[in-house]
Amino acid sequence: MSTVTISKEKLEWSLLGLRLSVFIVLIMWTVDKFVNPSHSATVMKVFYSIPDISASIAYIMGALQLALVLSFLVGFQRKWATLIILIMHLSSTLVSFGRYLDPWAGSNLLFYAAWPMLAAIVVLYLFRDYDNKFSLGK
Repeated sequence: MSTVTISKEKLEWSLLGLRLSVFIVLIMWTVDKFVNPSHSATVMKVFYSIPDISASIAYIMGALQLALVLSFLVGFQRKWATLIILIMHLSSTLVSFGRYLDPWAGSNLLFYAAWPMLAAIVVLYLFRDYDNKFSLGK
């Protein structure tokens, strides 16, 4: 196994950039649950076969997701917050598999953005001990 040397400063800034970019997507998905709870109901029905969730359930999901996403942003319980986000995003990426088979139908091409984000979350999980810039979990 070979070793790569990189400055701690560059690594920390790079991981912060990944964490912030993933956070931007996650916070928009979270806010969507409050602003447009019917969209959450549609997503749950179409992708997870869970029929007709109420706005109240969407708000509860949004509140739980908000706590998780903010924990992820600030590095609180970094191992668990990042792992849960990784599992959530992996499941949403895989449950959308049919959309990848017909990329030019509707807005299916947008689903491909899930893959680089998944890779970014995997990197953040694997390098979580080095993701210390502006993080509570030092």
